[in-house]
Amino acid sequence: MAAELRDSRSDPGQFTRAAPLASQPLATARWCARQGWPVHPLAPGRKTPVGNCGACRRPGHDRSACGCLRAGRWCHGFHAATRDADRIRQWWGARPDLGVGVATGPAGLVVIDIDAHACELPDRARLLPGVAISDTVDLTGLANGFHTLGVLAALRGATSPADDATTLRVRTPSGGLHVWYRNDGGRRWQCSTGSGSGRALAWQVDVRAYGGYIVAPGTVTPAGSYRPLGVTRVPAPLPAWLAAELERTGHLPSTVVPGPRPVPPRARQAVIAAGGGRGSSERVLAGVLAEVTGCAVVPEGAAFSEKLNRAAYTVGGLVAAGHVGEAEALRALQGAAERARPGQERRCRAIIRGGLSAGQARPMALRGRA
Repeated sequence: MAAELRDSRSDPGQFTRAAPLASQPLATARWCARQGWPVHPLAPGRKTPVGNCGACRRPGHDRSACGCLRAGRWCHGFHAATRDADRIRQWWGARPDLGVGVATGPAGLVVIDIDAHACELPDRARLLPGVAISDTVDLTGLANGFHTLGVLAALRGATSPADDATTLRVRTPSGGLHVWYRNDGGRRWQCSTGSGSGRALAWQVDVRAYGGYIVAPGTVTPAGSYRPLGVTRVPAPLPAWLAAELERTGHLPSTVVPGPRPVPPRARQAVIAAGGGRGSSERVLAGVLAEVTGCAVVPEGAAFSEKLNRAAYTVGGLVAAGHVGEAEALRALQGAAERARPGQERRCRAIIRGGLSAGQARPMALRGRA
């Protein structure tokens, strides 16, 4: 698609076939920035951000103190998003093969991502989380996110976002649809995926807001292009009924600031058994990691990933509370993982990074011995 996105202020939202293909991503990024939307590069031909540099991929790397972001490099995905014209020219001018992503939260956007994947229908309790669907209701023909979102809208007496011609809608190469809305209320709506565990709006319907990004309209991949529908190129305000549904389904952050909490019972018992609280930090870590190291004698079916993630989360809480140093904790986690699953360093590092980061947000206080 050799298209340029003109500024909606001078041309009310028409995409014109005016620019050569090589300059199209730069034109797209500039157009998005003029709308007030921070942009960041996507990997060539993909819808995922460009990978981090070697330094930012190292275990224990602290994004908040990252020099790459301060220097204007694109590490850390949507966290590097910018509206700076010089940086945009530097990024896409030198690399016209890069796609364009929009950081939805800072852009003041909520995007409803409707999927049409061919997969088995889940249990009816997962179709519309929080909305009971009686066993007497015939679900024949219900097959994707267009259907579940349509049912939810019908229950609320509203127009489905998929049919909302008053706002920017973008068809995806896989047959899905991105429906763009403005977050005029300034509320920090959170992202969600499908209708699995945690917050969710509907089966095969994702939400892109704070903590996420969306592929910019006009972006081209080998699978196809992200094509706007109709003539509307400006996001409309988030409908009140949809805001109410997002709030009902947990898309707002908790207003309660978590304080230190005790170590979970199993981890606490392991710490106590290893002499935690009165012995060395090495013995504390050994107790927490007991389940991980125990997986060494069970090559498969030991729930290793779950146990490593749980241990990393617990250790993160201990680090945040000052009971263990971060570098020491990282070495212990990686050592235990290597002993249990040798040759799987990359997989283990990803699990450790995720669990440790989550745990550090929740300091854990060690109680006295029972």
